[in-house]
Amino acid sequence: MRERLVTTAPLPGEEVQQVSLRPKSLAEYIGQSQVVRPLSIALEAARRRKESLDHALLHGPPGLGKTTLAHIISQEMGCGLHVTSGPALKRAGDLMGLLTNLKDGDVFFIDEIHRLDPSVEEYLYPAMEDFTVDFVLDRGANARTLNFKLKQFTLVGATTMTGLISAPLRGRFGLVYHMDYYETADLKTIIDRSAKLLDVELQEAGAWEVASRSRGTPRVANRLLKRVRDYAMVEGDGVVTREMADAALRLEGIDSFGLDRLDRELLRVIIEIYNGGPVGVEALAATLNEEQTTLVEVVEPYLLKLGMLARTPSGRRTTPLAYQHLGLAQGSSPQAQASLGF
Repeated sequence: MRERLVTTAPLPGEEVQQVSLRPKSLAEYIGQSQVVRPLSIALEAARRRKESLDHALLHGPPGLGKTTLAHIISQEMGCGLHVTSGPALKRAGDLMGLLTNLKDGDVFFIDEIHRLDPSVEEYLYPAMEDFTVDFVLDRGANARTLNFKLKQFTLVGATTMTGLISAPLRGRFGLVYHMDYYETADLKTIIDRSAKLLDVELQEAGAWEVASRSRGTPRVANRLLKRVRDYAMVEGDGVVTREMADAALRLEGIDSFGLDRLDRELLRVIIEIYNGGPVGVEALAATLNEEQTTLVEVVEPYLLKLGMLARTPSGRRTTPLAYQHLGLAQGSSPQAQASLGF
């Protein structure tokens, strides 16, 4: 998979760099009002009862702040945070070691919880409901079960694919919140805050330019801000103006809709090679020399949100908006199409 600046997945080493930009409380958290308001009520109620918060499941596209919310929950509850991921828990022993080290009220955060191994997942059920785990010692006629009592904790699960979480696991979460793409105004507020933390001189118009190309994702917004900052420092006087932001993002191949070269290449292939569709994802993956999962999980979601791509029972189709954005005449001969430079 080619490296993309606008990918919503974290780049190598990026999570460490993002720590300083994360809000520390719900009061500092920007956007996602449909999540923040009910979560703040649940947190306040738990504090007044002096109990642990109910187990919470956060789902939605990557890069929207699910990990940040897990950190905030632990901060708001004044307890420890233990972080792991579904793929990292390969054996039941891996999970047991983490559960038995939890203290009263601790937050246990599992990222990509939909990728938990089923054999490991089964040990979570009694831990979530009764705060106990059962160790099976020996085998055969000598087998015996040792019941271990856990401290009360809060499990926070994050997933980008809710449909892959089993019904028994999903049903054990008391709080389930969906996180959606951000509005441009909220992203602009996030960029202003990050610029202050990074000591970037950012003009109002420059902030709006970066926000409008950030694909509704704070992680992408912060990443683009850093690239624009670097460009302004080298090619200008360090001030991020609208013109400077536009030039920097064009250099990175990011257009006014936030699409990068791979996004436009996908649309171009459907239009010029498959006459606008429908075309199957297998054929697209082979033509673009990309993995199917990359196209389905990384490239397509934002194009679908913008309305430039449509999924139909017979395959993928481009919409009139895609032709308009790329400057192509719908229905004209592929050989007569102009190049897709911008």
